[in-house]
Amino acid sequence: MHFLASNIRLLRKRKRLSQEDLANALGVTRSVINSYENKLADPPLPVLLKIAEFFKISLDRLVRQNLCDLRESELSEIERGLDMDFLGRRLRVLTTTVDSDRENLTELVPERAKAGYTTGYSDPDFIRDLPIMQLPFLSKNRKYRAFAISGDSMPPVPHGSIVIGEYVGDWTSVRSDVPYIVVTRSEGIVFKLLKNQLIDRGTFMFASLNPAYKPYEMSADEILEIWKFQYFISSELWPAELTKDSLARALQSIQVEISEIKKLLKS
Repeated sequence: MHFLASNIRLLRKRKRLSQEDLANALGVTRSVINSYENKLADPPLPVLLKIAEFFKISLDRLVRQNLCDLRESELSEIERGLDMDFLGRRLRVLTTTVDSDRENLTELVPERAKAGYTTGYSDPDFIRDLPIMQLPFLSKNRKYRAFAISGDSMPPVPHGSIVIGEYVGDWTSVRSDVPYIVVTRSEGIVFKLLKNQLIDRGTFMFASLNPAYKPYEMSADEILEIWKFQYFISSELWPAELTKDSLARALQSIQVEISEIKKLLKS
């Protein structure tokens, strides 16, 4: 972490924050920030992730590159959030649990843990305390996680279901009009159809299968994790009215609304 101390100091000062201000934002004390900036201590991984997310910079650049050597235009791009790691090629850490054979386990984020997941997703202790689901039909070569969901925005998946997602490291691979579980800073865990607008706008459009819910746009720097929907588990049967034709009509309506929003954004 050769450049970490000077980089934290530089980024803090460019935001015109005191050590106390940064400490409050990260949930630590001023003396802790002072120890980081003066190379008296290195931040643990959960705090390091918070620092990178707060300044909208990749871990790789925060730790390994001397930001003092960058041009003003490059520093401005970082501050505008243009250094986010969409491809997962830099250091993006997924905290996970494994069994005695070093095989990935499928953790369940139950309803009671959803609120804490947005801050605990990178904390090994938080992830270790999550219940484990035994699902032998899942591939051992991929990473899955299960999430309890609420609401009626994604029929035929009913309220109270458990949705299982496969971890997505490369966000540019997200396919439009496909369901994903997305962990966001502001809204927590959401289950939606995504419209991939990373290249053009640095955003995703979120849409529901229930036409009563309007699509909305979210910047990629508001997103913490993306999981591609694979399966869902529910004790309820599908409502009889949710036929294939009705779902197709709902999806078509959503696509029309997304097209209208795109036209408005361009005007």
